Amino acid sequence: METIRLTASQALIRYLAQQFIDIDGQQTPLFGGAFAIFGHGNVAGVGEALYKHKDEFPTYRAHNEQGMAHSAIAFAKQQKRQRMMMCTTSIGPGALNMVTAAGLAHANRLPVLFVVGDTFANRTPDPVLQQIECFGDPTISVNDCFKPVSRYFDRFVRPEQLITSLPMAIQTLLDPANCGPVTLAFPQDVQAEAYDFPVSLFAETVHKIRRPGIEAAELAHTLELLSKSQRPLIIAGGGVQYSRATDVLSEFAESFGIPVAETQAGKGSLPWNHPMSVGAIGVTGTTAANQLAREADLILAIGSRLQDFTTQSRTFIDATKPIIQINVGHSDAVKHGAHPFHGDAKTAIESLHAALCSKRDVNSGWTDRIATLNQQWHGTYDEVTRPPEKGLPSDAQVLGALKRRTEPTDVIVCAAGGLPGELHKLWRCDDISSYHVEYGFSCMGYEVAGGLGVKLADRHREVFVVVGDGSYMMMNSELATSVMLGAKVIVILLDNRGFGCINRLQKATGNKPFNNLFNDCLSQQGAPAIDFAAHARSMGADSEKVSTIDELEQAIVRARKATNSYLIAIDTDPDISTPNGDAWWDVAIPQVSDVNEVKSAQKMYLQAKSKQPY
Repeated sequence: METIRLTASQALIRYLAQQFIDIDGQQTPLFGGAFAIFGHGNVAGVGEALYKHKDEFPTYRAHNEQGMAHSAIAFAKQQKRQRMMMCTTSIGPGALNMVTAAGLAHANRLPVLFVVGDTFANRTPDPVLQQIECFGDPTISVNDCFKPVSRYFDRFVRPEQLITSLPMAIQTLLDPANCGPVTLAFPQDVQAEAYDFPVSLFAETVHKIRRPGIEAAELAHTLELLSKSQRPLIIAGGGVQYSRATDVLSEFAESFGIPVAETQAGKGSLPWNHPMSVGAIGVTGTTAANQLAREADLILAIGSRLQDFTTQSRTFIDATKPIIQINVGHSDAVKHGAHPFHGDAKTAIESLHAALCSKRDVNSGWTDRIATLNQQWHGTYDEVTRPPEKGLPSDAQVLGALKRRTEPTDVIVCAAGGLPGELHKLWRCDDISSYHVEYGFSCMGYEVAGGLGVKLADRHREVFVVVGDGSYMMMNSELATSVMLGAKVIVILLDNRGFGCINRLQKATGNKPFNNLFNDCLSQQGAPAIDFAAHARSMGADSEKVSTIDELEQAIVRARKATNSYLIAIDTDPDISTPNGDAWWDVAIPQVSDVNEVKSAQKMYLQAKSKQPY
């Protein structure tokens, strides 16, 4: 057997650089490169190997470990899980800073490779700098925190362990059902150890994401249920996007007159003006989609986790209404007592379409109902996005201005707070890749870093990051990275002077405003006046602050023409939000309180909770 002597780190990077993906007949590197922040736990080993392969496996310098991981995850999401990136850090705080991002990737089923420095496998210099000692089990390090938020975890204590572990890691990253973060804990002494690796390990490997087949009995049962349904509703989840099933879904829905509602991850599966598109479903849904969900006699969920925001905390589930779950994940397919239809979304839809032609006609009454409810919602859209006659604008009015000044292929990026709800309801998608909202983990601080990842995934698109002041304050350093890399993003910062979304929820649960908006916080100096435009300029971005919707639209035009990253700040009203589509979300209210408003909210909570199945 022919061998080559390499350090474990050199073998790792050499192996990763030889992984390719077949996308529509074109071969491209599986990894877009690595984000790296070096420390004593990875600079000598992994750092040396990355330098050696910097031409074919580029390394990007970031400013925050969590931020760079968010960028890597956003890259993979924008690439429909077909390509991904690696993130490497030192031991201790550098590694732990990425655990939140690992949770985000796990919740959203998105691939990212974490290569984290670890303490010495030989334990000779223990305890080393940044080591957390577990006296009852010396095999434990801080990196064990990655285990519950990783789809695959390994710790190398011998260089030759890479030979069997790396193929497993790649398989996990590309697996349609088990896709998610992979963590490789890499002791710093093992990183530098040499071994005679087989040359065959480094042969160029071309991957193609497989499409799991379907089971005949499940197909037959699904056909039986659909053929009897007069008012079915489709819920399109992220699996529709990742399966590249948007075109076949469009044809299927139109052929049989079935409305399509979308989750956050599935938004954009149909163009907003498609006759069967009824927009967002659930707690942040449109009145059209939620009303049709109540009237439907069957729910066909495709590629969705059916989490609480989608099911309205299980209050739209009726025991007499069958739910069919098309999903590659067996655990997802059986949720909510659904009839499981395991399989790839595109393959399943194509099979249903071919077999259903002779068994189902279009229900004109149902399609008329779809058109009526859609027309009503479009009227609501026009009303809530219209510029204000006076006072501060709402989030919806800012989004209306942004939509008027963006192009169909521009990408909107967001993550947490009230804005994802407004975007879910109101953003009109013309392109399947124009909506990028992280809401599986609802992670504040994802936005700017995520925008950078989206731009690196597709530099031909203009990327708009919509973020509140609260999220921006949590993490903004990757704006400087975007400037450094020439990866332009446009940040629209809505300043409502605190956490406006949670302040609204706080008041809705009967509580007094407290510790959310700056004016309601404990303070010795009063509410801080933060100049976000000046802050962005200090990181090298162009920026300005505007006061009105008209000024905002003019600023967006200037930002589009700019070649540098650009931030536009605007003050907004923290109290206004778009109606939630007559949906309910289970947020528990205290059973005992001396506040009358809380007591009243608790009574209303119990009334709503009675609609849940158990």
